[in-house]
Amino acid sequence: MTKKRHQELGLTDEQVLEMYKTMLLARKLDERMWLLNRSGKIPFVISCQGQEAAQVGAAFALNRKEDYIAPYYRDMGVVLAFGMTAKELMLSAFAKADDPNSGGRQMPGHFGQKKNRILSGSSPVTTQVPHAVGVALAAKMEKKDVVSFVTLGEGSSNQGDFHEGLNFAGVHKLPVITMVENNKYAISVPYDRQVASNNIADRAQGYGMPGVTIDGNDPLAVYQAVKEARNRAIRGEGPSLIEAVCYRLTAHSSDDDDRTYREKGEVEEAKKNDSVITFASYLKENEILTDSVEQRLNDEITKIINEATDFAENAAYAEAEDTLKYVYEEK
Repeated sequence: MTKKRHQELGLTDEQVLEMYKTMLLARKLDERMWLLNRSGKIPFVISCQGQEAAQVGAAFALNRKEDYIAPYYRDMGVVLAFGMTAKELMLSAFAKADDPNSGGRQMPGHFGQKKNRILSGSSPVTTQVPHAVGVALAAKMEKKDVVSFVTLGEGSSNQGDFHEGLNFAGVHKLPVITMVENNKYAISVPYDRQVASNNIADRAQGYGMPGVTIDGNDPLAVYQAVKEARNRAIRGEGPSLIEAVCYRLTAHSSDDDDRTYREKGEVEEAKKNDSVITFASYLKENEILTDSVEQRLNDEITKIINEATDFAENAAYAEAEDTLKYVYEEK
């Protein structure tokens, strides 16, 4: 019997179904947050829609029990795969006291959770790259078989932190994987006005590491690239740069109007390659996602999101007196 594509990568039917479920949960959770924002219940959304395949495919290629991640603000799929729950993400969206990312202090998308080895992020873009490199340096010094994985958008690859982080990682052959989620726009600026090279991955040569450009709408292609990069890192062969080309299906954020800089037809064309739809088609063709399984997944996810929404909406806000907590030493 001819092996299916995912089987050739060492993935079981159950694992690819779990990948799809995580992608679908990220999408539907994101869609719920947009509805909550538009109804005035949460202040801000910065979307993962269109990038779920890259995020989940990458996360499943890592050791989710030991590796460290430094995600960027769109990476809902990555953090869900690493153990953050829908309830915890909703607590962040509602800015409630029990938000594990920041206690309701940060904007949504500023992920951080010690128990799941998710490095805390901050608002300036690309600052997570040197942090991930630092984790990789520690892993090498302590001779641990772990890698750090950092993501960013293609616009962020033009910041100084990107150069400093990748240059240091290349010089010292550190076990860090950098994945650029190239969604074609840095807020409103299209790719050809951000970057002179044809691909972000072309920059890898200057840092002494391999660079690959892959289809970010294909979770199996992303899985394969990240798995190979992780194996290289564990063998002591150093860092890798991966460019996952995808498309941002929503506006930059809930405060942005993308009609001012791109045509509706362009977005509609991109939706034809929506990974949530195309990966579902692959699973159906291989008789993994049957009608009954699809219905069960949708019911499970709807229940998870409804419970998360109700839980977070009714949770307590932080006390005003806690404003300076974790900022100054408590006596």
